Amino acid sequence: MTAPAHPTGPPARSPTARAVAWFARRRRGLVVLVAVVAPLALAAAFVSFRQSLTTVAAAFAFVVLEVIVSVVGSRLAGALVSLSSALWFDVFLAPPYGRLAISHRPDLEAAIGLIVVGVVVSELAARSRHHRRASGEESDFVSMVHEIATLAAGPAPVDDVIAQACVALREVLSLRGCRFESGPLGPALARIVSNGEVEHVGLQWPVGEIGIPGPEAELPVQWRGRVAGRFVVTPTPGLSVSLERRVVAVVLSEIVAAAVDHRESVHS
Repeated sequence: MTAPAHPTGPPARSPTARAVAWFARRRRGLVVLVAVVAPLALAAAFVSFRQSLTTVAAAFAFVVLEVIVSVVGSRLAGALVSLSSALWFDVFLAPPYGRLAISHRPDLEAAIGLIVVGVVVSELAARSRHHRRASGEESDFVSMVHEIATLAAGPAPVDDVIAQACVALREVLSLRGCRFESGPLGPALARIVSNGEVEHVGLQWPVGEIGIPGPEAELPVQWRGRVAGRFVVTPTPGLSVSLERRVVAVVLSEIVAAAVDHRESVHS
């Protein structure tokens, strides 16, 4: 009996999956568009009964919209939805209608409050997203270090440990290139030292502002005072690398150094 043929290409995605993928690719632009247009639509919807609508109720509706956009979007989206809300609240819901002018103090306070609340909520949401990303990164870094340490502690050749460490370093430091050079340190390059700081021409380099300097930098591979070599890394120009990431890179280099030292002591 002939076995049924299996399709060779990837399975066709459902319309829902395609829609989700499309939204993910364009999410940032769509949220910015909503931040600009949604307040106009909301204000226009209130026009027909604005005479009976209180300032507090209208402002509350705009605040809810600002919170939603700020949580889903970015700082830019939060700023835009705040300005757009204040603008269209003024034009459609604050007398004199149809003009960028406000004749009543409560309406002016509400418009200013919309801007202030939107900016504050946007900043809080951005910080929350940053903390979530940082927490996820820390978990990834722990897994990465554990994986390299497990490989180094096993019977794998030291070249395999070095190769995996290079792959990890490229990810941690957002590098364009990484290679290992054994033996004493070569010509002086910008150096990531043991505490994660970067030294260049004898001075501490402000990595947080302008990134790791030079077309190449080095990460010494040393264990218990003995230098086994160095990783020569090619940083991405202008890309800043956090101190936490540089400390992880130092830990990876120390694992490699310990593996090299162990292999050499076994064969000596």
